[in-house]
Amino acid sequence: MENSHVLQITERHFSDLYLCFCGLAKCEPNHSFGPGIRDNYIIHYITKGKGKYYVNNACYELSQGQGFLVEPHLQVFYQADKDDPWQYLWIGFNGTKAIQYLNDIGLSSNHLTFQCNYSEELKQIVHNMLKNNNFATSNQFLLESLLYSFFSILSKDIKTILPTNDNNNLYVKKAIEFIENNYTNNLKITDIAKYVCITRNYLYLLFRKHLNISPQEYLANYRITRAEQLLNTTTLSIETISNSCGYQDPLVFAKAFKAKKGFTPSQYRKSFSPKISFNKPVNRMK
Repeated sequence: MENSHVLQITERHFSDLYLCFCGLAKCEPNHSFGPGIRDNYIIHYITKGKGKYYVNNACYELSQGQGFLVEPHLQVFYQADKDDPWQYLWIGFNGTKAIQYLNDIGLSSNHLTFQCNYSEELKQIVHNMLKNNNFATSNQFLLESLLYSFFSILSKDIKTILPTNDNNNLYVKKAIEFIENNYTNNLKITDIAKYVCITRNYLYLLFRKHLNISPQEYLANYRITRAEQLLNTTTLSIETISNSCGYQDPLVFAKAFKAKKGFTPSQYRKSFSPKISFNKPVNRMK
C-alpha cells in the first residue's frame, strides 16, 4: 500500500518537454510496483527511508537523497524496504527532447540511478505542481516552468550510482529473465528452478531475500501486469488476453485479476481505459 497525493495531466500544450503527472507517496513496508512497464519517463526521488530498484537485470539499493529513472516501455520492479520503507516524490514526463534533456543532466539508459542533495528544493517544486491543479492557461505555463526548474535543480548536483553486487542475486536475475520469456506458457516454479540450476526451495529463499516475495507471487504479478497493459492498449478479447498471459482458463484469469486489482478484467477495461482529463490531486491508497 502507498498513501499518495497525485496530479494527473493528459492535455498537451507543449512538445519539447511536458509534464504528465507528479506526486508524493509514503509507502507501507514491502510496497512494490511491477514487474511492469510505464508509458512515460518517470523520475523518483527518495525523501526518506530506503528500497530497491530492479532494472536491466541489475539491483540498486537506494535511500534518502537518491533517485531513479524509469524509461518508457522498459521492464522494472521497485519495492520499499520492509523495515524502513521509503517515501518519495515523482514526476512523469515526455517530449521530443526528453532524452536530450535527461542526457544533459547525466541520466540515460546506462545511468538510471543518481544522488542529489537538493531534497527540499525538489520537494517544494512538486508541492507547487500539486497546488496548481486547474486547467487555466496560466497554470499550464507555470507547470511547464516548474518542470524545467526540477531539471535545473538536478543538473546542479547529480551523481550516478552503481548497482549492488551480489552473486546470489544472479540466480534471481536469470529466473526473472526466464519468467519474462516464458510467462505465456504453463510455467511452473520447478521449471524456473531447473533453468537456473538450483532447488525450488533455494529459489524461494533467494526471491524472499532480494524481492520480499515468492517466485510464484512474482510470476502472478508479472502476468497480471501484462494483462493490465493489454486491457489498456488493445481491443483483444478477454479470452485472448487470458491465453496470452499464461492462463488457460479465462475464469481462473478473471479470479486472479480481481484478486490483484479489485475488478474483473471486463470491469477494469470499462473503468480504467485512458481518458483525456486534467485531474485535481487526490489522497488515495494504492
